[in-house]
Amino acid sequence: MNCPGCGQEARSGARFCDGCGRTLATAVAPSSIPYTPRHLAEKILRSRSALEGERKQVTVLFADVKGSMELAEQVDAESWHHILDRFFAVLADGVHRFEGTVNQYTGDGIMALFGAPIAHEDHAQRACHAALYLRERLRSYGQELRREHGLNFSVRMGLNTGPVVVGKIGDDARMDYTAQGHTVGLAARMEQLAEPGAVYMSEATADVVRDYFDLEELGEFKLKGTSAPVRAAALRGPGQGTTRLDVSRARGFSRFVGRGAEMEKLELALEDARSGNARVVGVSAHAGTGKSRLCHEFAERCVELGIPVLRGRALSHGRHLPLLPILELMRAFFGVSERDPDQAVREKVAGRLVLLGDELRDSLPLFFDLLGVPDPDHPLPDADPMLRRAEIFASLRRLLRAAAREGTAVLLIEDLQWIDEASHDLLDEIVEAVAGTDLMLLLNFRPEYRAAWSDLPHYGEIDLMPLGEVESAQLLSDLLGGDESLAKLAQRIQAQTAGNPFFIEELGRALAEDGPLEGVRGAYRLARGAGAGELAVPDSVQALLAARIDRQPEREKHVLQAAAVIGKHCARDLLARVAQLPPPELDDALAALDDAEFLERESEGEYAFRHPLTQEVAYDAQLRESRAALHARAAEALREAPDDRLDDRAALIAHHLESAGERNEAATWRGRAAARLSASNPDAARDSWRRVLTLLDEQPEDEPSAQLLISACTSILLLSFVSGVSAGEAMSVYHRGRATAEALG
Repeated sequence: MNCPGCGQEARSGARFCDGCGRTLATAVAPSSIPYTPRHLAEKILRSRSALEGERKQVTVLFADVKGSMELAEQVDAESWHHILDRFFAVLADGVHRFEGTVNQYTGDGIMALFGAPIAHEDHAQRACHAALYLRERLRSYGQELRREHGLNFSVRMGLNTGPVVVGKIGDDARMDYTAQGHTVGLAARMEQLAEPGAVYMSEATADVVRDYFDLEELGEFKLKGTSAPVRAAALRGPGQGTTRLDVSRARGFSRFVGRGAEMEKLELALEDARSGNARVVGVSAHAGTGKSRLCHEFAERCVELGIPVLRGRALSHGRHLPLLPILELMRAFFGVSERDPDQAVREKVAGRLVLLGDELRDSLPLFFDLLGVPDPDHPLPDADPMLRRAEIFASLRRLLRAAAREGTAVLLIEDLQWIDEASHDLLDEIVEAVAGTDLMLLLNFRPEYRAAWSDLPHYGEIDLMPLGEVESAQLLSDLLGGDESLAKLAQRIQAQTAGNPFFIEELGRALAEDGPLEGVRGAYRLARGAGAGELAVPDSVQALLAARIDRQPEREKHVLQAAAVIGKHCARDLLARVAQLPPPELDDALAALDDAEFLERESEGEYAFRHPLTQEVAYDAQLRESRAALHARAAEALREAPDDRLDDRAALIAHHLESAGERNEAATWRGRAAARLSASNPDAARDSWRRVLTLLDEQPEDEPSAQLLISACTSILLLSFVSGVSAGEAMSVYHRGRATAEALG
């Protein structure tokens, strides 16, 4: 186990932590409380790659009872055991509700992970939702214990976001993780820092969730085990934003570009609805492509025309909250909110239904019950679940038909890829019910969502493509500006983001906040003396892409990881050697990855990543040992290819050998590549010879390596006549080469 105090891995059988001296509790959770809920365990166990270890960006949650030892002394042992049993059950329920996994039971609390072993694009938000849910549940439990046992029972929680390594997972889904010490340790420090009943988080977590939750900045703290003060924040409650679109609106929308054709299709569908020929339109696109923004802009145009727009949305953590998007749609229709008093809701619903027609009067108790405001004087009678389901469907159909008589309206339901089963069934009814009315039903979802109604004649679909080069440049110019110093940087951003508006915005924002830019939004310039540098993948983009990759079946994910090691472009034959799959299986996997828009076929036997950032994320998620093995296979396959173009592939072979940890062999091939470049590209040849010197030890032990080092030094000195080599570098190279030559005699 890891110490709950500092995160350091404990020695087997140790009773105290070697790092901080804290007692290491050996208690485990009651057998009735699972470490991982069944539905999540099934996802995990379907993916052997997750079982074998990967790097994950996660959010760690620690929770424990403040002063548990003192509390235990105030009641008998059996009572304390029952108190902790129920405490653990509440904790596990809260973590599992938001698809987190309990990593350890620490005796008086838990350590939980969100985002591993199955990646979630919103792991930090899920952890915060879980913490808020637990805080309310545990506050009620504490009040109960105060009444019954006189105990001052309070729980504190800490959050931190960062990298971990997922270790082996047994068939029983008991999760064992090897986590990088700082990630886990800082979450534990946040917990220890927190006041009773509070949730504290590190700056790393706060940076991710600040736009979604209400936080209180606490300032800097000097914590044990940290070299510099650490900023912390307290989680107070939910914020105003629940989606990326909400956050973009709060920051100020970027320019809306490149969607003229799609907007025209939506407006034609609206005209059909206004003429009584209702349309159902689905907007399908991968995350970040702009489907929510397109629907928002269309909804704004509808409002300007006086056409009401009723909205509902599925949430990524809402699959276990029945009817969430449908209830949101109904509240919008009746003009009520969750904060309205029950009586006020009943009055508004009743008044609206009476105006719509007498045929809906009998459905009043049903709608009251659905909205969570049952009438105590006229309760809904008990009924068989299947009969009640049929009654709900029939009432909803009547409601939609009656609403259509009032005139054209747009029903917008977003993010169907996360819809719960009950809402999905009701949506089937809504799609059929709007046919022949003045209503337009607008839906958006990711391509993995499929529905039976997609073949209906009144349904049409818009496949939203990434932005083109011109539109991407317009969006980037709106974010950064058009200063000449940004030209090369803008080109690199366009190449990496491949027309995905969200990726463009996130990379631009990351550069503006932490990069080499000066100025304000829309008028940045490269700071004096700064270079473009490397463009790191922002955490938000990395989490989104990692979640997409994790949703792939085991075989496809393995092929994708092998392709990521080869590079942004890969030949099928080389991929077959690296992935070690029979040709039929490889072809099936490639076809599936093409359909899922991860890879695309460029030509016969050649494939490429559709999105450059996907290749980076798929590569970085693999452990170094796993990557090295794949690089070694790639180098072997390239060396054994039956043709006479080895010299052309020498630099690529050297790259794979170096990544596999075979430095001397990599130096040999790097030298071969350098010799080929000497006449045609002196600068590139010089850089390759420099790499040879880096790969070789200062004093090689074997003669071939020593001879190669002498060749590298000699070549750099010869190239200094036509390439840029400073006097200082020349002298250093000369002395190193001469020393090696003298050592060889």
